[in-house]
Amino acid sequence: MKRPGTWIAVIAVLLLANIAWFVWNGGPLLERSASQTDDVAGALPAQAVSDVAASRGTPPASTAAPVTAPVTSAPTMPPAAGTGVDSASPDGLLLPVQGIAITDIHDTFGDARGSERQHEALDIMAPTGTPVLAVADGTIEKLFTSDRGGLTIYQFEPSGQFSYYYAHLQAYAPGLTEGAAVKRGDVLGTVGSTGNADPAAPHLHFAIFRLTPEKQWWTGTPVNPYPLLRAADGTAPASP
Repeated sequence: MKRPGTWIAVIAVLLLANIAWFVWNGGPLLERSASQTDDVAGALPAQAVSDVAASRGTPPASTAAPVTAPVTSAPTMPPAAGTGVDSASPDGLLLPVQGIAITDIHDTFGDARGSERQHEALDIMAPTGTPVLAVADGTIEKLFTSDRGGLTIYQFEPSGQFSYYYAHLQAYAPGLTEGAAVKRGDVLGTVGSTGNADPAAPHLHFAIFRLTPEKQWWTGTPVNPYPLLRAADGTAPASP
């Protein structure tokens, strides 16, 4: 017959063996622990759920439909009103600055000038003193000095439908007067920076206006000169 101490040792070994078996097979104790973790996670905010899932080594479930950012473009100014380029617009125009090619020119028509104004002309950059040429035959309608344009010329073409405007001039050509007839390529003046032009960036401000029936030199519908000048041969010829 075995001693009582021996029976106690046998019972203890069997008990430990049973506990080890439950632990090894993920018994009810572990299952409840996992269930409690899920219950707690369900009561947490979405970010906390993600954190809990990550800590368990499983990817977080999606909590919302994917959001696609709308495709947007940079804000742009609307086209300048009344560009007026059509089959009735003047053709055969000469680049009005000597020695400048169309590839040297950036189309600045319609560019923003402040928050409410648009540029209704073409800025042709050139050194001070570069000859400014008549873009077509016509008549000098007005020689005018203004705060913005500085020394300016308004030229009407023979039909009286369009006005050509040259601004920021350094000087007029000698002998140029109002009412004088000019030919395409005649020197009208020189590039400068008078008016509100930056002295560090002399240029010709060249504009075209479709005249009203009253044919007033100070008013008209702006027309983009750039597409009309693209037909030029690239380099304005020197005046004879």
